Amino acid sequence: MKKSKKMTLFAMFIAIEMMLLMTPFGYLRIGPISATLMHIPVILAAVFLGTGYGAALGLIFGITSVINATMQPGITSFVFSPFVTIGGMSGNFLSLVIAIVPRVLLGVIAGLTFQLFSKKLKCSTSAALAAGIATACHTVLVLGMIVLFFGADYSSAVGIAQNALIGVMAYTVATNGLFELVLASLVALALTKAIPVYSIHPVKA
Repeated sequence: MKKSKKMTLFAMFIAIEMMLLMTPFGYLRIGPISATLMHIPVILAAVFLGTGYGAALGLIFGITSVINATMQPGITSFVFSPFVTIGGMSGNFLSLVIAIVPRVLLGVIAGLTFQLFSKKLKCSTSAALAAGIATACHTVLVLGMIVLFFGADYSSAVGIAQNALIGVMAYTVATNGLFELVLASLVALALTKAIPVYSIHPVKA
């Protein structure tokens, strides 16, 4: 696929990401942590365009996370933005790490796992598996970093004992995380059945 066509498709994914940011569908408030649909364009970019494009869109996803947490702060937004102070608890540089690093890795993991699976499996199956694995890794990375970097402050913000935080995060993985995983896998499966990924870069049809 010509670079100009790839850039056009990449611009379309950026536009979708921006549209999601400006609507309630980008970040769905479910408890103290939002469920998100912003990960889906990142995964699709990695599948259709390659790992580098997925990582680049993941960076954009991470930046929008900081913007969303700053402009529409909730009780735990300090974990995603260094510009937010809630109840005396402030974000810092580590907030940027949580907001950005897992989102970049989302694109990398989606692209690499898709390439790996597509050597043996059909394109649509590979895309669905890559989407599920990348989404699960992303969820675990974000929540794990919150526990590691802001465990005490986060527990205080949501009003739970710190020793109960891991249980709460596990519940979040089983609810919000599962919703994001299933949705990403279904979208990736449907689109790769409708659009020939192998016409963009060589994979098993």
